[in-house]
Amino acid sequence: MRSRAAAAGLWRPQTAGSAQPDSQDVSAADALTVPAMLSAPGRKSSAAAGGSARQAHPQTAASSAAAHAPAGAVLTAGAQAQDAHAGTAQDHAGTAQGEVDQASTAHANFTRAHAAQARQAHAAQARQAHAAQARQARARSARKSAQAGRKQPLAAPYLVYDSVMPAAIPANQRVATYVNGPYAASSAAVAGREPVLWIDTNGSDPAASALDVEPGDATPAGAAQWVQQKLAAQPNSIAIVYTMQSEWQQVKDNIAALPGWMQSRVRYWIADPTGVPHVVPGSSATQWYWGSTYDITTANPDFQAS
Repeated sequence: MRSRAAAAGLWRPQTAGSAQPDSQDVSAADALTVPAMLSAPGRKSSAAAGGSARQAHPQTAASSAAAHAPAGAVLTAGAQAQDAHAGTAQDHAGTAQGEVDQASTAHANFTRAHAAQARQAHAAQARQAHAAQARQARARSARKSAQAGRKQPLAAPYLVYDSVMPAAIPANQRVATYVNGPYAASSAAVAGREPVLWIDTNGSDPAASALDVEPGDATPAGAAQWVQQKLAAQPNSIAIVYTMQSEWQQVKDNIAALPGWMQSRVRYWIADPTGVPHVVPGSSATQWYWGSTYDITTANPDFQAS
């Protein structure tokens, strides 16, 4: 509008301080006729045409807008992309570290479990080795006792002291103590007291000198099995069976099923605590005294001799 008015000589710039146009300018401006092509309908048509062009070419318009986007917008988009990439990298790093931590924890747990199993296996092997050594030591002691009995047969009855506390037995007395059960004694506890009569309380050690048959310990039927195992392994040894008078007949009935030569090598040790020294007929030894720290038995010469 301003260019057309200037070309017609009807427009001039306002000077400082002139806030209102003069009357001649207004009259001349009112006398102008606006060409039809510049009328409102023409402008509307142009606007509609422009809209149609924009609709016909949306991709071209978007591309042009992106091409002419301000440099700051491009930089902002780049920074956002960098931030997104950095966030993704951090997520990947966190996931990888979590997997490493899980693997480390699993490895540590496996290592601890393996070490515990190894300790348990070692302890079990140590117990088995110790038990085997103890059995061998008792077997050697029993053989020495048997040899001593054969070499030095006793012509008269003698006393045997048995106790769960071997140290309580008077010096220079024959010692009998337990090889297993809750009151098992060690070889060290009777060192220097040979010959020792080792007593098996449950039938698990046929290398022992005697088997304890009474309620809570070995049974009459178990006595025959123990005698058979002992004499099969040591045919020249003596198998001593300790029992009470109330169970003695049952023990003899079971042992009667063994071969005759095995029966001939069985010696019966009978409990009969009268407090008076004696030997029950048919037995080789009788435990006649029960004390608080030890018991006393009178044994015939054939008790431990073959």
